[in-house]
Amino acid sequence: MQEHDMSWVRTEMALAQPAPPTERGAYAWVRKNLIGSVGDIVLTILGIAIVLWILPQVISWAFLNAQWTGPDRTVCTTVTQGGIQPDGWTGACWAFVNAKFGQFMFGTYPIEERWRPILVAILFVALLVPMLIPRVPRKGLNAMLLFVALPIVAFFLLLGGVFGLPVVETSRWGGLLVTLSLSFVGIAVSLPLGIVLALGRRSKMPIIKWLCIVFIETVRGIPLITVLFFASVMLPLFLPAGVTFDKYLRALIGVSLFAAAYMAEVIRGGLQAIPKGQYEGADSLGLGYWQKMSLIVLPQALKLVIPGIVNTFIGMFKDTSLVLIISMFDLLGVVKQNFADANWATPQTARSGLIFAAFVFWLFCFGMSRYSMYTERRLDTGYKR
Repeated sequence: MQEHDMSWVRTEMALAQPAPPTERGAYAWVRKNLIGSVGDIVLTILGIAIVLWILPQVISWAFLNAQWTGPDRTVCTTVTQGGIQPDGWTGACWAFVNAKFGQFMFGTYPIEERWRPILVAILFVALLVPMLIPRVPRKGLNAMLLFVALPIVAFFLLLGGVFGLPVVETSRWGGLLVTLSLSFVGIAVSLPLGIVLALGRRSKMPIIKWLCIVFIETVRGIPLITVLFFASVMLPLFLPAGVTFDKYLRALIGVSLFAAAYMAEVIRGGLQAIPKGQYEGADSLGLGYWQKMSLIVLPQALKLVIPGIVNTFIGMFKDTSLVLIISMFDLLGVVKQNFADANWATPQTARSGLIFAAFVFWLFCFGMSRYSMYTERRLDTGYKR
C-alpha cells in the first residue's frame, strides 16, 4: 500500500522565462529573414552586392557631386560645355530645382499672389491632420469643414474676383497646386459617387441598375486620356452656342467620374463579401434600406476594401499627370516644360527634375499607403486573437 500521495498540483503560476538568446534580438531576426535557408543566403548575398554596387554611385551623384545652388546652367556643366565643372564631372543639378521651385509648386501663378495657395495649403493641413487622428473629437464637423467648406473657400481664394482679390485664371495654375487640387476633389467626389453607383448596380430596380451598369462599364472601358480629351475638346461641340466650361472644371469632372467608376467596383466587391446573415439580421430588426446600408452593411464593406480604395486614390493621384494632354500643367508637366529653358539646358537637368517629381509623387503615395495600413490595423478588431 502506498503511504505517500504522489499527486501534486501547482498552487501558483510558473514565472515567465525569457526567450533563448538565439530566438531574440538582431541575430534571431537575421537568421530568420536573411540566412534561414540556402536560397535565402544566395538572395541576401546577391542583394548586398547590388546595393554595394548601386548605392555609392547614387550617393556620389545625388549628394557628394551635386550642385545645390547657382544662377544658371554654368554650375551644372563642364568647362568643355561652357560651364565651371571639370571635364568628366557628373552630378545632380539641384540648382535647377531650387531656381524653378516656385514654378514647380504653383505654375505661373502670380508671385505676389502666391500667399493665397499657401493659405489654402495651411487650411488644408489644419483640417486634414485632426481628421486623420482617431482620438480627436467632432469628426462630423471636421468632415464638413474639410470636404464642404474648404473647397468653397479655396475656390474663391485661388480664383479671386471677390473681396478685392484680383482674378487669377485657371490657365495660370500649375505644378503641385493642380496635382493636389485635382486629386483632392477627385477623392472627395469619387468615394461617395462610387458608393451610390455600387448600390445602384446591386439595386432591384431595373432602370437604376442598368443605368449604373452602363455608366460603369462605359467609363471603365475608356482610357482616362480619352475621357480628358472628350471633356476638353468634344464636350464644347455639344453645348449651345456661347455656353462653355472652364478647362480646369472639365478636367475635374473627367477625373472624378473616371475614378468613381473604378471606385464603384471596389465598393461592390466589399458589399458582395458581406454574409447574407447581416442583411437578414438588419431586416429582422425592421430597418429600412438606407438604415440597413448605412448602419450595418456599408461600415463592414468599406472596412474590407480599404486597400482597394486607397489603391484607387493612389492611381488617381498619379493619373493627374495625364492632364498635360489638354494643355494643363501639373507637377510633372511643369517640370518637363522647364527643360526647354535655355538658361538651364544641361545634360543633368532632365534627370534631376524628373527625380524630384518622382520623389514628390512617391512621398504622397507612400503617405497614403502607410495611413491605410494603420487604418486597417486599427479597424481589424473582428480578427484579433
